[in-house]
Amino acid sequence: MSPTPDAEPRGQLWHGRFDTGPAEELVAFTESLSYDRRLTFDDIRCSKAHVRGLERGGLLSTDELGAILGALDTVEMEFRADDLHFVESDEDIHTAIERRVTELAGSAGAKLHTGRSRNDQVATAFRCYVKRELAMIAGRVLDLVDVLADRADQAGTGRDATYLPGYTHLQQAQPILLAHHLMAHAWALLRDVDRLWDARRRLDVSPLGAGALAGSSLPLDPDGTAADIGFAGRFENSLDATSDRDFVAESLFALTVTGLHLSRMGEEIVLWTTEEFGFARLDDAYATGSSMLPQKKNPDIAELARGKAGRLIGDLTGFLATMKSLPLAYNRDLQEDKEPLFDALDTVRLGLGAMAGLYRTLVVDHDAMAASADSPYAAATDLAELLVREGLPFRDSHAVVGALVRRSLDEGIALEELVLAEPRLGPAGAALLQPGVSVRQRTTPGGAGPVPVTVQRARLDAQVSRERDRWAPTGSA
Repeated sequence: MSPTPDAEPRGQLWHGRFDTGPAEELVAFTESLSYDRRLTFDDIRCSKAHVRGLERGGLLSTDELGAILGALDTVEMEFRADDLHFVESDEDIHTAIERRVTELAGSAGAKLHTGRSRNDQVATAFRCYVKRELAMIAGRVLDLVDVLADRADQAGTGRDATYLPGYTHLQQAQPILLAHHLMAHAWALLRDVDRLWDARRRLDVSPLGAGALAGSSLPLDPDGTAADIGFAGRFENSLDATSDRDFVAESLFALTVTGLHLSRMGEEIVLWTTEEFGFARLDDAYATGSSMLPQKKNPDIAELARGKAGRLIGDLTGFLATMKSLPLAYNRDLQEDKEPLFDALDTVRLGLGAMAGLYRTLVVDHDAMAASADSPYAAATDLAELLVREGLPFRDSHAVVGALVRRSLDEGIALEELVLAEPRLGPAGAALLQPGVSVRQRTTPGGAGPVPVTVQRARLDAQVSRERDRWAPTGSA
């Protein structure tokens, strides 16, 4: 691709101030083209809005506008076809696009950067990219919620519903419905969707027109370009516009919390699929084997979901450390905003898809869960609450039942036998110790029994529907 006759060969955009070219070490250390190419379509979109604004302000003729827009269309097609060639002076994707537009459009192309700094240009394209990517992540989170909801339906809430021990301190506490357990993860993920929305709402501001730091003396149209690109509004302060990376920190935080939720889910799968727990088995397509041990089926997805949470925490904390002492306005340190966020977006996107597949295909051992949940000791709270309903203060009823449990364990006497012998409990208490009975005792709204779980399931559907409606209009903006 050779330059057009009226396109002046040039080096870096800032080369005019310098007598000599940059050192190789400087170029190698400061380039970002190797990773910011993913901003190509966003930069082109913002550049189109920018030049349309220049034309409205009388800074471009109609013919010049058409030439630049046509060149930008060509660059987009070349990039899609993997036919956009880069040269040594292309520090980043933004300079590469401008160089190529100038080659294609000649002197008109050289006006592309009128009234614009790379400071506001990069910030605008980056915000466009993050807006779209957060919407994509939210969609994947909702897809995982749908999987959990489907598995909750399969687990049921009726007399034959699947139930398992609920844990505190990783010690068996009370029986709960599996549907309730699965929806606990779903509600946590829905909070992630809300956090992503909140982060996206605050970043929905166009910095274009802020220039390097102080705006411009040219008749620019920041409000018009903001609307043209699809932002909710434009910046209020040009210093803040070019230096603000709060949206990166907030996005990283939201993604990191999502990663933490995936990690907790992964840890649970690791436990459930051990021989010791035996609550579930992995589908072959979502497990790996051992190169040495033929019998092994390893929960690598679950383990990596757990392990990659540390990576996400590193992305977040590393970026916060970069930002902590930067003076106004732009500093080159801000180039370090992209790699951690790109990494976090990729990590969470892949993790959500992998975990959705794992949960969708997980084989649950209903009998093993029930056998573990049916320990008579798991009904201890139900015994205490039976005494409360008979008028005994809870602290007294707690002590009565606790003494029965201690005697059962110390003397090796079945708890049911001791409960039958306790006049304040008797047959009514012994009935609570029977398999599958305790899990049906929870009636509190939001609790783990059949009735509240049925209500919860409907409320979950309603919340998912609201979230999908809320995100639907965002499109690719």
